[in-house]
Amino acid sequence: MELYIENLSKSYGSNKALSSFTSTFKPGIYTLLGPNGSGKSTLMNIITGNLKADEGRILFDGRDTTAQGAEFRSKLGFMPQYPGLYTNFTVGQFMWYIAALKDIGAEYKGREKKRFISDQIDEILREVELCDVEKNKIGTLSGGMKQRLALAQAVLGNPSVLILDEPTAGLDPKQRISIRNFIAGIALDKIVIFATHVVGDIEHIAKEVIMLKKGVIVDSAPPLELTRRIDGKVWNVTADEGELEEMQRKFRVTNISREEGSGRVMLRVISDGCPKENAVNASPTLEDFYLYIFEDAAGN
Repeated sequence: MELYIENLSKSYGSNKALSSFTSTFKPGIYTLLGPNGSGKSTLMNIITGNLKADEGRILFDGRDTTAQGAEFRSKLGFMPQYPGLYTNFTVGQFMWYIAALKDIGAEYKGREKKRFISDQIDEILREVELCDVEKNKIGTLSGGMKQRLALAQAVLGNPSVLILDEPTAGLDPKQRISIRNFIAGIALDKIVIFATHVVGDIEHIAKEVIMLKKGVIVDSAPPLELTRRIDGKVWNVTADEGELEEMQRKFRVTNISREEGSGRVMLRVISDGCPKENAVNASPTLEDFYLYIFEDAAGN
């Protein structure tokens, strides 16, 4: 199974949202990492057919997805960043509605079809921890519950290609870990494309990380390979509190912790050279690499 994207480009007026994006995806988790406006959502909406590219093509198992039409769409699961959920539906009603739209269980008839769909819905709601609210109206759910429901409808029908735009947004740490493990578990036989701002969610589960900036791939590799590229560029530095402002002005300071009552601070600094005499090299993380590549939050 292979999804191949070749020279995909998309502009909104004079703004080039995506520029000659080319990549090959096989079963496993691929992460799109980049600041707002980097082109992540644009790419996902083109793959799912919600947007039309200006240039380029997408092939699934060697065949153009546009030509495949409904055949390709039936193999897709999509969780948009801002999912539209019907607030007057119960959780269960919504899942049955999505099952009907996806024509799940088309190979079965009558009670057998109903049982097949019911078993799928029950299993997925259990995995995303929504069993207890199956009869609750969506409008009464918390933001985190709605986020998990959006993921549940995306995986319904066992799609071959799963497109997830910020799937852990709004979840607490326990829920994030649970959803991350769930996604990792189902990715063995699926192509999962996962856009996020939460670097920690994908550092240990991504097969490959694609770094996007202003619609252009600036780097692409497994997480460990990316972090190795900044070996020797991450430092722990002890400084006086009075030096803090100057250190922040001169270097990328990614973390500050104060030593209680000592008037000193411990800084985590990203710098090509040694930032201070007492600086000690630290093991880099994927978040460090992200900050090294995207020096400012806007990705400018």
